[in-house]
Amino acid sequence: MAYIDFISDLHKATKRDYIGRVNSADKAECAIVAKQYGYDYWDGDRKYGYGGYRYDGRWRSVAEKMVKQYNLTAGSCILDVGCGMAHLLYEFTQVVPGISVKGIDISHYALEHAKEEVRDQLQYGEAQNLPFEDSSFDLVISLATLHNLKVYDLKKAVQEIERVSKKDSYIMVESYRNDKEEMNLLYWQLTCASYYAVDEWEWLYKEWGYTGDYGFIFFE
Repeated sequence: MAYIDFISDLHKATKRDYIGRVNSADKAECAIVAKQYGYDYWDGDRKYGYGGYRYDGRWRSVAEKMVKQYNLTAGSCILDVGCGMAHLLYEFTQVVPGISVKGIDISHYALEHAKEEVRDQLQYGEAQNLPFEDSSFDLVISLATLHNLKVYDLKKAVQEIERVSKKDSYIMVESYRNDKEEMNLLYWQLTCASYYAVDEWEWLYKEWGYTGDYGFIFFE
């Protein structure tokens, strides 16, 4: 189990008004809407989530880094748990022609509006109950998803990722290293159910038998 950062450059490219969001009179209502993971979360007003989720190629560099790190080749099989609109899965197919990709998500809207080239490889499903056999994938990834689960489902999801992976896996969640980052996370988030510092996440992974790699994004 190792800490690897694939995502920070993308995350830091977005500017966030933490105080503006937490001071919003309707933040609680926005969180309720966001947790439906429908149009408003993906393509509605920024206060509900992404504020418009369009393919722009930004995930290509992440795919390239992961391909190199995990020695992925044509014939390798990847699962993305919480794939959303599957932009990263699409990039894997461009970086390594012949690679096999699968994605699972609880957002019907995201699945219906996913990258067309890989849409037929996606399905509805929960991270805590993956509908795949043991050791089915060369690499299982989950980016910015598992922190949305309450701890009892979080444990199941981590163990499910471990179960369906032949060898490699990578989980990235939101976390914090100091008081400022913790407050910024609380101010900004809309869907988080599990808030843990880095050392707490590392402890949980070990307790639950997770042997894959992991990373974090921080709200600095």
